[in-house]
Amino acid sequence: MTTEQKTPPKMSYEQAREELGRVVERLEAGGTSLEESLALWERGEELAALCQRWLDGARAKLDAAREARTQ
Repeated sequence: MTTEQKTPPKMSYEQAREELGRVVERLEAGGTSLEESLALWERGEELAALCQRWLDGARAKLDAAREARTQ
């Protein structure tokens, strides 16, 4: 696990998911410059990774709880 993964995310899963949705909407709407589109894409990648870390953490907690119950 990297240091980045150990650090708690600064925004909630819901906040990250909502912002990711807005980023996708802006990209799909078009009308942005290449530079802005690239910046939006990069932000979307960051948000998607953050959401995935939240989901991975939740899965790990569920797995640990299940494991503890069976012991």
